[in-house]
Amino acid sequence: MESAIVLDGVSKRYGDKWAVRDVSAVIEAGTIVALLGPNGAGKTTAMSLMLGLARPTRGTIRILGGNPVKPATRKRIGVMLQQVSLPAKVQVRELIDLFCSYYEQPLDAKLLLEMADLAPFARKEAVKLSGGQQRRLQFALAMAGNPQVLFLDEPTVGMDVSARRGFWEHLRATAGHEGRTIVLTTHHMEETDSIADRVLLMQDGQIMVDGSVEEVKLRAGNRYVSFLAGPTVTTSDVFALPAVHDVTWSGRHVRITTYQPDTVLRAIITQNLDAKHFEISQGQLEDAFLSLMHRSDVDGSDVDGSDVDGSDASGSDTEG
Repeated sequence: MESAIVLDGVSKRYGDKWAVRDVSAVIEAGTIVALLGPNGAGKTTAMSLMLGLARPTRGTIRILGGNPVKPATRKRIGVMLQQVSLPAKVQVRELIDLFCSYYEQPLDAKLLLEMADLAPFARKEAVKLSGGQQRRLQFALAMAGNPQVLFLDEPTVGMDVSARRGFWEHLRATAGHEGRTIVLTTHHMEETDSIADRVLLMQDGQIMVDGSVEEVKLRAGNRYVSFLAGPTVTTSDVFALPAVHDVTWSGRHVRITTYQPDTVLRAIITQNLDAKHFEISQGQLEDAFLSLMHRSDVDGSDVDGSDVDGSDASGSDTEG
């Protein structure tokens, strides 16, 4: 599959702080990639580097085979930033028409209005839209040039549940059109769980986990053993079982967090614990994210075990 984005040993330093350290990744065309991590992990810097808004201290970046700083590359990229000011006294349709005029082969303005669910508001002033509607307008503007690579920074901020669901449906359809690649950041893990083909999990400027959503869940190792507990079963009884990491109750329904579900289940049976209706399940992406973050904090290293040398004090920019 053709590569849309290539990061090769990319680092970015601001003063004495390495915001991004030795990041390498190849993102295939037509995929949706979620860039996740806690605040300060390096997500914003990484996206700025890919957009050509900042240049790496070392390493190289290629977007669609070109330099993201160059106009020829930028015209093939769309971006929806988290905070954007809209001009006053300009109608929604007028603003979309204006953005379309910047490109040689833009998408149709009516199509953009439909994609953003803004057709009923075409003649409304952009600044008078609700917060969620303004985010959808920004999505339409990002799509105006029919970009081959689309960057979305917290795209559903300000949207209600229904609007978010519709947005992700449009996004999935957009990704499948002509091999469009999408890189996004979001705090809505449950949405990433269903939309992303791949997850890059960052912490301290490094990619600590890179894989599909299912692979990230497997890396975290969290499993759940759930069952209906009899009236004599206590929390102490459950914690006395081997390999139990955490226990939650909902009425008489028990959910055990464990890395070894078979061991837990075997112990329940051999110890004749009063329990029935067993179920073993895998955690959600948010559970995996929290587990991997905690594990990294405890270990003091990235989960993959790689060691990044941040001792290079060179401050020169390497053109991507």
